[in-house]
Amino acid sequence: GEVFIERFISRAKHIEVQILGDAHGTIVHLWERDCSVQRRHQKVVEVAPSIDLAQDLRVAICDAAKRLCTTAGYRNAGTVEFLVDLDRQEFFFIEVNPRIQVEHTVTEVVTGIDLVKSQILVAQGHKLHDAPLSIPPQERIETRGYAIQSRITTEDPENSFIPDYGRISTYRSPGGYAVRLDGGNGYGGAVITPYFDSLLVKVITSGTTFAEANDRMDRALREFRIRGVKTNIPFLENLIKHPAYRSGAATTTFIDSTPELFRFAARRDRATKLLSYLGDVIVNGRPDVKGKVDPKRVLPEPVVPTFPQGTKPPPGTKDKLRELGPEKFAEWVRKQKRLMLTDTTMRDAHQSLLATRVRTYDLLKVAEATAHLTPNLFSLEMWGGATFDTAMRFLQEDPWDRLYALRERIPNILFQMLLRASNAVGYTNYPDNVVKSFTKTAAQAGVDVFRIFDSLNWVENMQVAVETVREHTDGICEAAICYTGDILDPKRTKYSLDYYVRMAKELVQMGTHVLAIKDMAGLCKPFAARALVKALRDEVGVPIHFHTHDTSGVQAASLLMASEAGVDVVDVALASMSGMTSQPNYNSLVAALNHTPRTTEVDLDAANRLSDYWEAVRQFYYPFEEGMLAGTAEVYHHEMPGGQYTNLRQQAKSMGLEERWHQIADTYAEVNQLFGDIVKVTPSSKVVGDLALFMVTNGLTASDLLAPGKKHTFPKSVVEMMQGALGFPEGGWPKPLQKVVLDSAGEKPIKGRPGAKLPKVDLAEAKKALQGKLGREPRDVDVQSYLMYPQVFLDFAKFVKEYDNVSVVPTPAFFYGLQPGEEVTLDIEEGKTLIIRYLTAGEPREDGTRTVFFELNGQPREVNVPDRSLEA
Repeated sequence: GEVFIERFISRAKHIEVQILGDAHGTIVHLWERDCSVQRRHQKVVEVAPSIDLAQDLRVAICDAAKRLCTTAGYRNAGTVEFLVDLDRQEFFFIEVNPRIQVEHTVTEVVTGIDLVKSQILVAQGHKLHDAPLSIPPQERIETRGYAIQSRITTEDPENSFIPDYGRISTYRSPGGYAVRLDGGNGYGGAVITPYFDSLLVKVITSGTTFAEANDRMDRALREFRIRGVKTNIPFLENLIKHPAYRSGAATTTFIDSTPELFRFAARRDRATKLLSYLGDVIVNGRPDVKGKVDPKRVLPEPVVPTFPQGTKPPPGTKDKLRELGPEKFAEWVRKQKRLMLTDTTMRDAHQSLLATRVRTYDLLKVAEATAHLTPNLFSLEMWGGATFDTAMRFLQEDPWDRLYALRERIPNILFQMLLRASNAVGYTNYPDNVVKSFTKTAAQAGVDVFRIFDSLNWVENMQVAVETVREHTDGICEAAICYTGDILDPKRTKYSLDYYVRMAKELVQMGTHVLAIKDMAGLCKPFAARALVKALRDEVGVPIHFHTHDTSGVQAASLLMASEAGVDVVDVALASMSGMTSQPNYNSLVAALNHTPRTTEVDLDAANRLSDYWEAVRQFYYPFEEGMLAGTAEVYHHEMPGGQYTNLRQQAKSMGLEERWHQIADTYAEVNQLFGDIVKVTPSSKVVGDLALFMVTNGLTASDLLAPGKKHTFPKSVVEMMQGALGFPEGGWPKPLQKVVLDSAGEKPIKGRPGAKLPKVDLAEAKKALQGKLGREPRDVDVQSYLMYPQVFLDFAKFVKEYDNVSVVPTPAFFYGLQPGEEVTLDIEEGKTLIIRYLTAGEPREDGTRTVFFELNGQPREVNVPDRSLEA
């Protein structure tokens, strides 16, 4: 028998030599190409010349190829292929390819010789060294720099490189100096079938060094935009960035032995996703403005006030806090003669007037101007409370990203948030370690002032949050007493002046840096405000911060009375976002106190220009206006918090109860008394609202609920509050109601503080579980959002996966879509802008979709959108 013995080469390079020969016996080589990067013996990336081939070996290989073809009398362009043993520095002949190779391009680039043209001229009988070929003699043929070729195919690297097929919806190729494209059937609208080669285009880049050529290839690959079919571009990007490839050490087994090449980052495809969002709004509209859109309404173009561009904003309270620390800062505030202001425009004002719908886009537009023009503010209330879940639930944007972005643009003014003590920013109690973790994360993200309150004024429930701010952050703890009732009414003794003074002393003893009066419904009348502030000022030594709502229309007087009594800080909203259920008028208060001992030191003209901006922006949100045209004294009857007023009206409207609003307000007051006259602020106010809606919907009265022998399916929030899940009010819960509610639900009351009884959450395990749900590693802030609102966050994450970050979409387009011919600009990151023009939408197709046509940065784009009106 016969035995064949073959040499095993563990580290091999695939080197091929380009040959060109004429019919007159002249042969030249055009040096080598390195084709070692292969998959299943198919070349993937080619380089000319080889990066790390020793010069003597290089010359020997090329001479061998030339001798072989000379001996054979070879005529035409061709390739002689070799295998190089890197360990022994030996080479072995493989084969000759008597044709132009796919990778001939890199040789053309480094030699300057047109191989395709040359082989045609050779076939016509021309001599290599004579015109029109004019190939230099061998000793003068040199390579200049390096060239790399990548083959772009419709193969899916995440699915064993199986060729994909379908219609290319978008095709954009790279360009620029030293980038060459040899195109195939790659263009927008091309239909890729499974019956032909999957190659779309070859991209060739060059440079004076291999690193330069490789960097250029990296850019070129990233500039490709091919949508509609999958491509191997993610794999090529991983390959050309790999250190082994960049060093020249890649061998023929490189791809098979390097699994990290197949770990792909998720493709963002932001432009297509954002076009899909706009297309969906154009075709289907947004459900939250459905039936409220006025197509004839002309929306203004807000003008951002001018300020010194390219300069740092003036020093403000954030700088003072860094300088002094929280304890000394509080002492500094207490010593100020001026009345300091907190601007609530970015949070409570729009929560109260516009159902918490103001978007990050509009906040960021005016952020830098705010930093430059109003540095003398005490703080900006811009985060927490209802804005947290509303951002995800209704605006499809990340509340943490809002905080980061605003902090970057406003580095000089304190940021203030509303923290619901053991409820954090949710509507239920959370385990203590969750509250601590959330508070610390918020401080790290940019919050400075934590206004901490309990929805029932239960001081014990505030302790965890207060201690966390004091011990684990550099921020300011501002514990709040929630004001309800009327300290001037001798008949209402439950919430007396003594009650508030006693609570204030407990909070100061607990360690609060600043004491807040949270008059969430605007019930603290002017003379009551003066009496309350004076009593607190006499009894406690920390600064006092007064918050109220102007629902009654007289709360500016309460601020002036409080100022006269010595209050240190008050909450106001810019004029165009003030009044009614919002805060009193910022601009008017500044003007009223100018040239007095309590001047605010805020520039009135600057405040007026900021108000002009918000006056225009507010018109974008007209579907969320509640039509309240003036203040009302009814607030003293129903005692509904300003922040709840618009939200509850929206809720009633969605339930078809809009015409029964006055009945709902009366029932709200009835429910408050049924609960024993409680402090009403989120989340306790929400429970009062839930039960009021339940009673109106079912035609029930308080007597009906308390009737013996009857059971009702009470709202879950009512059951939980009667159990004690939110804590306990002054005097406890009314026993008859508590028994009826808990007996109906088959539940028992909770004893003690709820947060202390809840099991500790393993944050590491929670992050791991969330990663499984998201299919990606979550940020720490994602975990916090998930712990607060599990399903809301998951729904939000699903939305972002489908449509990307829609907070970059201008507000009119976000809510109302675009009109044909209308153009918007989206800044998706610094230096990357999408200019989108809406063209038209097609007729419905058999599959229930419409094609929406756009121009994206001047190029035609289209997306298919399900028409949900056809589903009915």
